[in-house]
Amino acid sequence: MRSPLDLERMLEFEFVRATENAALQAIHWLGRGEKEKADAAACAAIAGVFDILDIKGEVVIGEGIKDKAPGLFVGEKLGTWKEGSPRFDIALDPIDGTSNIAKGLPNSISVIAAAQVPDGAPTAMYNLPSFYSHKIAYGPAVKRALIDAGNPNLLDMPLKDVLKFVAKTLDKNISELVIVTMDRPRHSDIVRQVREAGSAMRMISDGDITAAVAPSTPMSGVDLYIGMGGSPEGVLAAAALKCLGGDMQLRMWFHNEDHRAEVAEMIPKDDLTRIFQVDDLVIGESALFCATGISDSALLPGVKLIGHQAETHSVLMRARSGTVRYITATHQMDRKVVPLRESFLELT
Repeated sequence: MRSPLDLERMLEFEFVRATENAALQAIHWLGRGEKEKADAAACAAIAGVFDILDIKGEVVIGEGIKDKAPGLFVGEKLGTWKEGSPRFDIALDPIDGTSNIAKGLPNSISVIAAAQVPDGAPTAMYNLPSFYSHKIAYGPAVKRALIDAGNPNLLDMPLKDVLKFVAKTLDKNISELVIVTMDRPRHSDIVRQVREAGSAMRMISDGDITAAVAPSTPMSGVDLYIGMGGSPEGVLAAAALKCLGGDMQLRMWFHNEDHRAEVAEMIPKDDLTRIFQVDDLVIGESALFCATGISDSALLPGVKLIGHQAETHSVLMRARSGTVRYITATHQMDRKVVPLRESFLELT
């Protein structure tokens, strides 16, 4: 019998095949103003791969919850569920950056994260029920320094003090730090404080998985990600950070009191204000993260279409081994067969 480690290694390339196919389907909707149709095309491709994959997969972090887009939802079963197949919790976002796809803008990727559930364990990923979470994501050096400092709460620390801590840890001046946040009215105070401290801002229109992972990838040029973004995207980013050795602090954030009251009925009271870190969100040793670029981003180049050929760029990470693979693939689209789940095709 194969060990869980061997099974995970065998299956990791199937996960990246799913994001590749999603990107290949979604690219045809770039700049067409139809984000729901792009999302449906990507969902059809991901579901089509899993429909023929011998695993017991369950979507624990689903896409499409907060904007009512077509999606693969929490609780949906993926895989054949044959007897003896390994069990995985799956988090996915067929397109992180749907608005960017619709507008023909950069910074959209297809993402899947997974964690193998040990025998007898209830779950391997924590499902945050809030639409949004307040996040600060950082790389391995800052993670180590925070542990040495007793793991202080960055989310409630004055931002200028957070920047001082990060700058000292990275042996930089505050003016040399690069901070990323999404361009949203709710982030106006973050932008003001960062600029008053003298650090550089990089504003993105959408796609905060890439932004949260960036501080843990040395060539990104990003030192910190701060902002209130999607909770599902926070768990997806946590899987990547577990593989890369980075971390984040995350707390559920509520855009109105009605949503806070709704969530309060679903979870223990303490979790409303709890600060989660990567190991709280992706539990245990297992974590896979894969993403394929759709349009160009700081993490990955987008799909390139040349005649009947398509070139994709993907990243595949695995926490147990710490291996990070960057995969460039050339697809002969006149010969390639992409399995698709037909229920989503009706939406395109």
